[in-house]
Amino acid sequence: MAAPGRAPSTAEKAVRYLLLLGVLLLTIGPFLWQLSTSLKGPAEDVYSRTPGFLPDAPTLANYAKVADTIPVWTYAANSLVVAAIMVLGNVVGATLAGYALARLRFRGARLALGLFLATLVLPGEVTIVSQYVTVRSLGLTDTLLGVALPGAIAMLNVLLMYTAFRSVPPELDSAALVDGANAWQRLVHVSLPNVRGMLSVVVIFTFIGAWDDFLWPLIVLNDPGRYTLTVGLQYLDGTFTANPRLIAAGTMIAFLPIVAVFAALQRFFFKGVEEGALKG
Repeated sequence: MAAPGRAPSTAEKAVRYLLLLGVLLLTIGPFLWQLSTSLKGPAEDVYSRTPGFLPDAPTLANYAKVADTIPVWTYAANSLVVAAIMVLGNVVGATLAGYALARLRFRGARLALGLFLATLVLPGEVTIVSQYVTVRSLGLTDTLLGVALPGAIAMLNVLLMYTAFRSVPPELDSAALVDGANAWQRLVHVSLPNVRGMLSVVVIFTFIGAWDDFLWPLIVLNDPGRYTLTVGLQYLDGTFTANPRLIAAGTMIAFLPIVAVFAALQRFFFKGVEEGALKG
């Protein structure tokens, strides 16, 4: 590696670019392979010893067949409802909880923060039974609200917002307090504009987690008409038939909303990551 203050040599640059290329292939390689498979026609053999990466005759027929095989748009709408509930719950709940822990003084604040930290140690499988019992006691089994409720406020998001609010200079709060601003006004007009980057991180992580979740919706939902997209895609892999082209097309359909959300919020996302790296 190059010493501090010395420009890297040609060999060092070559090694760096080779490492970056390797990471890039490992990261987007499976995605590109799925995309290629989804565009291949029935005449192309995807099981050959050396399958071609580029389709011989690209076609979008596989995407139409996915819609004919399963109610993919209904499943996608169900996933959007679940994701919207979870994103809204985390944006509001994590923001309020993070601000209270970071900026407000009240008895038991440190204890509450310690409990939040303690919940991160527990794996999700430990609490899944108690979550199901709670959802069932509320009469929310086989409902989209029952799927979204346990993740409506994630402890990790609370801690992310807590860290973001802690990085805001306290002098801003003090100045607003002198001007007569109450806690709600200080949150909305002083603190919140300074943590929009971290808030976008919470939105993206929550949306991806809600959209990709498979186990919890599979446990809660019984009616196939209420299945989320990740659960409904299992019908593309039948007991007696399994068309890898349809499975790949379904995977691409499930992937597109994640790309859209990230593309819309990427500017704020990288700002939030930078804020966390510099001030966290």
